[in-house]
Amino acid sequence: MKFIESIKNVWKIEELRNRIIVTLGLLLVYRFGAQVVLPGIDASQLGGLQQGTDSGILSILNMFTGGAFANASVFALGIMPYISASIVVQLMGIAIPYLQKLQKEGASGQKKITQITRWLTIAICLLQAPGYLASLTPMFGIPQSAFLLGQGPLFYFSSITILVTGCIFAMWLGEKITDKGIGNGISLLIMVGIIATLPQAFLQNAATRLEGNNVMLILFELVIWLVIILASIMLVMGVRKIAVQYARRTASGGYEKSAMAGSRQYIPLKLNASGVMPIIFAQALMFVPSLIGGSAILKETSAGAWMQTNYSDMFGFWYNVTFALLIIIFTYFYTAITVPTNKMADDLKRSGGFIPGIRPGSETSDYLDKIMSQITLPGSIFLALIAVFPAFIVKLMGVSQGWALFFGGTSLLIMVGVAIDTMQQINSYLLNRHYDGLMKTGKNRKSVA
Repeated sequence: MKFIESIKNVWKIEELRNRIIVTLGLLLVYRFGAQVVLPGIDASQLGGLQQGTDSGILSILNMFTGGAFANASVFALGIMPYISASIVVQLMGIAIPYLQKLQKEGASGQKKITQITRWLTIAICLLQAPGYLASLTPMFGIPQSAFLLGQGPLFYFSSITILVTGCIFAMWLGEKITDKGIGNGISLLIMVGIIATLPQAFLQNAATRLEGNNVMLILFELVIWLVIILASIMLVMGVRKIAVQYARRTASGGYEKSAMAGSRQYIPLKLNASGVMPIIFAQALMFVPSLIGGSAILKETSAGAWMQTNYSDMFGFWYNVTFALLIIIFTYFYTAITVPTNKMADDLKRSGGFIPGIRPGSETSDYLDKIMSQITLPGSIFLALIAVFPAFIVKLMGVSQGWALFFGGTSLLIMVGVAIDTMQQINSYLLNRHYDGLMKTGKNRKSVA
């Protein structure tokens, strides 16, 4: 088969082979660290923490850390503080002139932004680590006997130091995978963490089905899962191609008047330009209604009780309706700040290109903005449907909550998006070495003697 032949070709390229080995080695180190429990904690008494993260919103956080959160591991915070810091810096870049200036300075500016993100990551870790340690006993019911040296100042100081160091080390692993491996280091760490929890979630659900002799239902669930994966791939890879005409330069330095003499290219506008960020933003805000309902003002009222009941269940009706609406709103918001149609129009004008029938400059910018608005609506609705599909699968088919999280939402989109990006990275290496690519678009390329 051509795909198997392409896999063999991967190992023929020494540079690519070394990068894959480095990537796998660093990912193995990360997975090993996720099993190392914080010093001073008895791992055999963490049942309450593990049960508390089997379902609900905390199960998502535990999934992103690859089970490290439930293991009270040195990597319990995972790579999420770095992701949070990156989002904050990206959003601050809209309002802070200094960050806007750095964004325009190219590689040197990006280096400074990366350094700012690292320091902000440490600050977020210093806030999250004490909160995580303080919640172990009251929230998850871990007995005092599990803390072998007690919960005194020494325990907190050492554990906070280790948690912060663990996050920084995970961040370093991600950067090394990007530099020395096959790229997308941070994303690969998250994806590996998600995949690590997949077998256990599937086996738990399968065991429940087998107890009721529902073997066919397991197969039916797998078919639905594959269909959702295909739908996610369509969402991630879907683009609207805008034809662009470039006038060809003449020997005198000008441009030919006949646009048909130039080369035709395309501007690919993604159906889902914002990726999983709207889901992450919306997920963060879904904590707010239950907190408001439990506040001192509304706690004793019927409205407060309603909010606490309906917004504490992530598979409930009102939770998912609100969740879907927030995703659609944030998709428009994030697309507006990450797809600079004005800059695209200016770059197109400077390079001598234009969209047929549209004047260069402001009209091109307005046209691109109009197209983005048109394709963002179906893209945002599609994204929202995939995000809330786990709730449908739980309510309609009785799938276990842990396994249902893989039927949509952030976890599935991250897995699909990172897998596609990784395949494209490997594909580019193969095509540059005149081999067939892994993906369908790859074509035979004969080497030039």
